[in-house]
Amino acid sequence: MSSNTTDARVEVETSAGRVRGAWRGEPGEPGASAAFLGIPFAEPPVGDLRFAAPVRHRPWAGVRDALEYGATAHRGEAGVTLIPEPSVPGASTLNVNVFTPSPATDAALPVLVYIHGGGYLAGSPASPWYDGRAFNRDGIVTVTISYRLGFDGFGWIADAPPNRGVLDWLLALEWVRDNVAAFGGDPSRVTITGQSAGGGAVLALLGMPRAQPLFAAAYSMSGAAADVSRERAEAFGRRLAAAAGVEPTRAGFSSLSEQRVLELQKQLLEPAAGGSPIVELRGVIGDGLALGPVVDGELVTMATVDAIAAGIGADKPLVLGTADDEFSMVFDRARGKLRFVPASFLLGKAGLRATERSAYLAANRDVAKRGTAAVMGRYLTDRLFRTLALRVALARRDAPTWLYRFSWRSSKYGRSVHCLDVPFFFDCLDSERVDALAGDDPPQQLADEVHRAAVAFLREGDPRWPRFTDASSDIRVYDVPPTVAGGGYASVRPLLAG
Repeated sequence: MSSNTTDARVEVETSAGRVRGAWRGEPGEPGASAAFLGIPFAEPPVGDLRFAAPVRHRPWAGVRDALEYGATAHRGEAGVTLIPEPSVPGASTLNVNVFTPSPATDAALPVLVYIHGGGYLAGSPASPWYDGRAFNRDGIVTVTISYRLGFDGFGWIADAPPNRGVLDWLLALEWVRDNVAAFGGDPSRVTITGQSAGGGAVLALLGMPRAQPLFAAAYSMSGAAADVSRERAEAFGRRLAAAAGVEPTRAGFSSLSEQRVLELQKQLLEPAAGGSPIVELRGVIGDGLALGPVVDGELVTMATVDAIAAGIGADKPLVLGTADDEFSMVFDRARGKLRFVPASFLLGKAGLRATERSAYLAANRDVAKRGTAAVMGRYLTDRLFRTLALRVALARRDAPTWLYRFSWRSSKYGRSVHCLDVPFFFDCLDSERVDALAGDDPPQQLADEVHRAAVAFLREGDPRWPRFTDASSDIRVYDVPPTVAGGGYASVRPLLAG
């Protein structure tokens, strides 16, 4: 395949037609890479294709510009978010962005496919933090993908395919398989990666039989599994239909505007006014998410940990980990009110049995010294993120698995919060709004370490720290300086039986 560089432009032939991207830097010079933005992998999910399985994009004639990010499923302002999440208007929301140092060559470089987070409700592949520039510098082709969100992507509809967002992931991965070689990538060396809901997507795909031929390795950051039951999904779909006054069918929901569905979705997901935060916490932990991948028994055959324990994906190397205090800041405003309330009492109200409470508090003495609000924040983090990471690692048994903790504390938040590790992973500490999360002067040496390990894993299938074998195994602890520690998730082990 030939490339054509004119005015810093470069063209690549894909299965649907030719696309024109832009060089960043002088072609052939160290550090130069090309970006191809907004390439559609599916037809716009509108009209007859709304609430349908994604349909591969039809071929186009001539050369299609791939110079700007495509439309995003994420609509409107995201509110206060930790990662900049641009919303791009338009109908063609199923697209990929490719960042490569070697377009239109047979370089056969490792490939990173990144799935954004956002609780399966929001998020954007157009975030500047996900630009693959640093990975390109290190010889890695990077692809970011989009997928339908919220009810459009995951809501139950009587006569529509479930898990439409999951089907979007699969079709995007098929696009990578069929096209990444044209961008200098090797389709047999694809590592799927994501953070938060994106990390949960990675784990869901790891345990999904249909996905197995589409990637070779997995890297899950702060993975949040949904594992929505069919019954819970149907109940939510029927509630939304009733609130809208329509039948719970494609025809009924298609009579509603996109904006109306989003409004109703938001109303149904908002906690009741005046509700107790502890009751809400117990609901989140007990019931899980209302919208996300559904265990439908066909595409998603089993819950995440069950599928992995059954050996699905055991041939694929996996790195996974979490930040120490993902959601601990949720209880910061209540610190004063909770000061005189025993942590054991609130843990009981949140659903933790008495026999587990004492063991949990004993394993988290350092957190307990900071007060009840800190304990409850850590408990939320552990229940939603850290326990899942340890369960998955243990379920993998002899499969090649590496576990980490991101423990460096942001000077902005005073702890290691959700999303903090993302700019370190992408080595983009100079990107916009990183200071709002990480504070001033986050340590570049730590970004070098996190990014270097990721590159080693993408190239060699080994991040260069000891493999996980059991709960006492050594894990990587990302702090300044980075260390290797045995039993690094010991503080969550009392929750494994809960």
